[in-house]
Amino acid sequence: MSPSHMARRVSFKAVSEVRLEGILGFMKRQVTPYGTGAKVTCPKEFMGKTAYLVITDEVWEAHEGKSGGRKVRRT
Repeated sequence: MSPSHMARRVSFKAVSEVRLEGILGFMKRQVTPYGTGAKVTCPKEFMGKTAYLVITDEVWEAHEGKSGGRKVRRT
């Protein structure tokens, strides 16, 4: 397999506490499948900004009235 077809590994630093300054906001999102990887959806208004992804050991619980990240067809 050529290097261009190999999966890219993303560096991951395991820490239990993070301190950041200059934060514009905070949002809790579900990690969803995307091809052979995963994604987290973010509002378009943050396009071009730097984002830090913090992973917790919590299991995602969909909130009442929300689709939990899945598109819901309305009839």
